Amino acid sequence: MNLSMRTSHTGIVYIVGAGPGDRKLITLKGIECLQQADVVIYDLLLNDALLKHCSAHAEKIQAPDPRIRANRQAELNQLLVKYANEGKIVVRLKGGDPYIFGRGGEEAMALAGASIPFEIVPGVTSAIAASAYAGIPVTHRDYASSVAFVTGHSAALHPDSNINWEQLATAVDTLVVYMGVAHLQQIVERLTTHGRDPHTPVSLVRVGTTPQQVVIQGTLADIVEKVETVQLKSPAIIVVGEVNQLRDQLRWFDNKPLFGKRILVTRARAQASGFADLLEANGAEVIQFPTIEIRPLEIDSAEIPLPDQYDWVIFTSVNAVEIYYTHLREKGNDTRVFGGCSICAVGPKTVEALNCIGIFPDFVPSHASGKVVATEIEDVQGKKILLPRAKIATADLPNTLREREAHVDDIPLYDTVKIANENSDVIKKDLLEGNVDFVTFTSSSTVTNFFQMFPTPAANVLLANVRVAVIGPTTEATATKHGVRVDVVAEEATIESLVEAIIAEYQNLSE
Repeated sequence: MNLSMRTSHTGIVYIVGAGPGDRKLITLKGIECLQQADVVIYDLLLNDALLKHCSAHAEKIQAPDPRIRANRQAELNQLLVKYANEGKIVVRLKGGDPYIFGRGGEEAMALAGASIPFEIVPGVTSAIAASAYAGIPVTHRDYASSVAFVTGHSAALHPDSNINWEQLATAVDTLVVYMGVAHLQQIVERLTTHGRDPHTPVSLVRVGTTPQQVVIQGTLADIVEKVETVQLKSPAIIVVGEVNQLRDQLRWFDNKPLFGKRILVTRARAQASGFADLLEANGAEVIQFPTIEIRPLEIDSAEIPLPDQYDWVIFTSVNAVEIYYTHLREKGNDTRVFGGCSICAVGPKTVEALNCIGIFPDFVPSHASGKVVATEIEDVQGKKILLPRAKIATADLPNTLREREAHVDDIPLYDTVKIANENSDVIKKDLLEGNVDFVTFTSSSTVTNFFQMFPTPAANVLLANVRVAVIGPTTEATATKHGVRVDVVAEEATIESLVEAIIAEYQNLSE
């Protein structure tokens, strides 16, 4: 979809359903709209991660808060018309689906009245998504052949409401109520008064599809008491019907090994996505708190030595592979220039990075430790070795190679730079109060920079209520020097191994 191909001077508005809390439940078309938008007007409770799909030039505006702005909808309608009349591509990003209790129809009517072109991009509504994530299918051949969605807002309970509770109570097998937590008792009374069996199973699903999801189950007879006992608050949906019996068999989301765990990732943002995705796939809530940024050094590519001048080239990271190869390309070379030397790759991710450019390493050491690499590699006496790597890398590898009488050119290509993080105060408070379950460190530099961000209190105080996981022995040693108790060390220096170790730790704690 190329929205920029429009020929009219008038803009266009895309009313986009963002889906519920899980950021990945937005549609592909919804993402395309965000990527092309000049202006995005988004709802208060949306997952902020969705805004990362916007281009750098997009103006992002939070919609007025309906809790404090009585004329919120009129203001929103005026904003949509205003920006569209300026010739802009506007995205109205709404939670769930625009046309299911989302007031998208009202916004579309305002646009139609102003002769503004618009399109509706449907979204996954919470009634379906939250139920599915709770293990409750709203229909099932053996339990329910009909389903109805209804608002539980106070207006729906007034005597003059157009909702026919008398017939609705028994007309459908599954009833899903939006915005009804505050009025749960009245809803239950209307259903039972009009013939719904008090023994009918009921579930409330709060913040469904997120790692904070909570499910409370009962019957129409006791659900009010159960909800009051745990003080369940909005937002939540209410599911009424026999399909609730299937949760024990079909629950899949909230029994993931890391479900509900808050895990802090300190890795550089450019490298953190795969780690975060893996943690989220196992149910965790990931808090991205990068402490470093990878920055290539300003080096003239002409000064970078070619690999064919060496017997060995040792790559210790993906960054080293990518940055070194970029320099080679700028010099007009490709992988053929590696033909006369042997290649060592440290770690499976480095192997993958080399494979991506058509190089298959001759040697992969058993561990990432510099001393292990230098001792496991073949006889290097008198051999010329190129070591392109980070500026702050430890000296273990080149020193041990030189002890074995190799000639080593240690070439720094990039630096790991400490970065400021605007969420530092919030993170510090969460750490001290034990609102973070795990802090992860994937390199010594992430450890060092993390504690430079928090000079007080002492490390052992800051992390007293938090478990710590590190990617290998070198990172563990750095953490220990800072007075940190390390709870988990990955068996291999990979994010996959680190996640496995965190999962194993929780399994051990639960036994």
